[in-house]
Amino acid sequence: MAPTLYDEKPELGDLIEIFRGSYQHWAVYIGDGFVVHLAPPSETPGAGVNSMMSVLTEKALVKKEELWDVVGTNRWEINNNLDKEYEPRPVHIIVKEACALVGKELPYCVFRGNCEHFVNELRYGKAESRQVRKAGEAVAIAGAVGLGIFGIVALAGALFGGSKKENKNTQ
Repeated sequence: MAPTLYDEKPELGDLIEIFRGSYQHWAVYIGDGFVVHLAPPSETPGAGVNSMMSVLTEKALVKKEELWDVVGTNRWEINNNLDKEYEPRPVHIIVKEACALVGKELPYCVFRGNCEHFVNELRYGKAESRQVRKAGEAVAIAGAVGLGIFGIVALAGALFGGSKKENKNTQ
């Protein structure tokens, strides 16, 4: 169940992580119930499969909207976890820069410039996405496992396949 207004009270500059099924959408809280976020054209609460089409877009719009309009029926939480790695910028700078970007169309790339990169740039001055990092690690692990399996099969083929061939030649 999604938090209500009284469950969590974001503070200025807090990052809001919104869970939308297979991915998370991110926004930065700027006060009075409003957030600023980078939204590809299909990014709307409850957009479902259409939101996945956002990976194909090259532009996104910086929007200022009410937190509850952005969250919709999705679960959300305040997530400033990178505070452990980076010093947050002063709150007035985060809010001022976020508001200055509202209405601007920015380049969008799911791997290099998505909504999580956008909010982390505002809060920490570093455009990072843990979603992209995790996805990259998963691909690397899957690739390593795949190469490992391929290597084992190739080794087995070389060891056991070669012995059959040698047996044929000696008969």
